Amino acid sequence: MGIKERKEMEPTLIKIPKDRIGALIGKNGKTKNKIEKLTQTEIKIDSRTGDVEIIAKGDDLMHLKAINIVKAIGRGFSPENAMLLLEDENYLEIINIQEFTGKSKKALIQKRGRLIGRKGLARKKLEELTNTVISVYGKTISIIGKPEDISLAREAIEMLLEGAKHSTVYDFLKRKILARSTEVF
Repeated sequence: MGIKERKEMEPTLIKIPKDRIGALIGKNGKTKNKIEKLTQTEIKIDSRTGDVEIIAKGDDLMHLKAINIVKAIGRGFSPENAMLLLEDENYLEIINIQEFTGKSKKALIQKRGRLIGRKGLARKKLEELTNTVISVYGKTISIIGKPEDISLAREAIEMLLEGAKHSTVYDFLKRKILARSTEVF
């Protein structure tokens, strides 16, 4: 048997909101360049359309990380928080709020408000309790964290989207966290 040739990963095309292109590029291209360097990729951005092409220059895993970092920035995360996806234990999950609101713009605005809370306090409390980073942007809620923490955050977010009181959700999270910390391995 001969040496198996490594097939290059196809370039990946992602569309991000035009108002997030500046965050992806960064001042003087700093953010884009950093992502390219850390993930061994080349990133081409069409600022008129929001199309972002990600071309692998290194291994497939780094290419996938670059894709998730770009998606995270497109979903409202700061580049610093999106870079958490470079760590192997962190993942990105995106929840479509419209799965809970349907097409109603009014319901979408109300649900987003419940998730963010006054002065961002509800979102901040969810982040603290679940050890995740959360972004509410457009029609989505995105979570970055470890799989078990994302699962907990998702459950809490779904409870809020379904109408549960904030205090009920916080109590639920505290019970889950306590149960986790007392588990015997």
